Amino acid sequence: MEKPLIPPYLALLIGVLAISTSAIFVKLASAPASVIAAYRLVFTVLLMLPMLFWQKGVFSEIGSMNRKQWWLSIWSGIFLASHFVLWFESLNYTSINSSTVLVTLQPLFSFVGGYFFFGERLSKLALLGGVIAIGGSFIIGWGDFQIGGMALFGDILALLAALMVTLYWLIGQYMRQYISSTPYTLVVYSVSSITLVLYVLVMGHSLVGYPAMDWLWFFALALFPTLLGHSIFNWIIKWLNTTTVSMGILGEPIGTAILAYLIFGELVTVPQWIGGAVILFGIYLFIRYNKVQATAKGAATDASTESAERLA
Repeated sequence: MEKPLIPPYLALLIGVLAISTSAIFVKLASAPASVIAAYRLVFTVLLMLPMLFWQKGVFSEIGSMNRKQWWLSIWSGIFLASHFVLWFESLNYTSINSSTVLVTLQPLFSFVGGYFFFGERLSKLALLGGVIAIGGSFIIGWGDFQIGGMALFGDILALLAALMVTLYWLIGQYMRQYISSTPYTLVVYSVSSITLVLYVLVMGHSLVGYPAMDWLWFFALALFPTLLGHSIFNWIIKWLNTTTVSMGILGEPIGTAILAYLIFGELVTVPQWIGGAVILFGIYLFIRYNKVQATAKGAATDASTESAERLA
């Protein structure tokens, strides 16, 4: 396996910082959630199209994808589209902090998916770090969890969004062993954008007629949390498994809470400060004691390829 151009954990940090802006841009836009999600992916694909000409081999890799790889990429795009719709809708019913906390509880699903599909094993201390970080997330969102009603409905949508994006990462972990990041990402984003546009039309929403500022937020969503967030994750998932990426994403609520305070005046409460500190400690513990597992990841993935292929 070739060496990454930059340290994967540094790339993970950059990606987490980038996706911390996502909920902010969604909240700033006035368009329906499905329209925001659709244009986020459409603009992302448009921004990536020059890569077909600037980066050698993209056309040939896409053309050489076999039937199984195409089906996996299609499902990956559908899962990503579902993730965006569910999460953006959740922001209409619950707070930014609570929604972001729940949508980043991906490790709950990635622990299970990594075990069954890739035969991954976590050390006890790494697993403890994961549990601690997840506990910190619940500390941050505890206020909304007690409210119930429509806030609870928004929380459920966010949790479902976490499941959808975990399935997206698991497919990416498998696919990135055989396909470069740009071809895979471009195909998945294209499928996702088509899925979202069709969903918008089915729901009867208009694709035009939105305020000028909305188009700025659509573009910002494509550039920052998608190209500088999700695309970086799609690149590093060749070297860091789904569980590790999901653990890193647990840091997103911290960045989002800070931005929500600066932009919307949402107060950062004492539980949120405590939860943020707990999350950071849990992530540190996970990364510190998951290094041995990371070095064996390639062998574990190869040994379980047959199992993953059966999943496909």
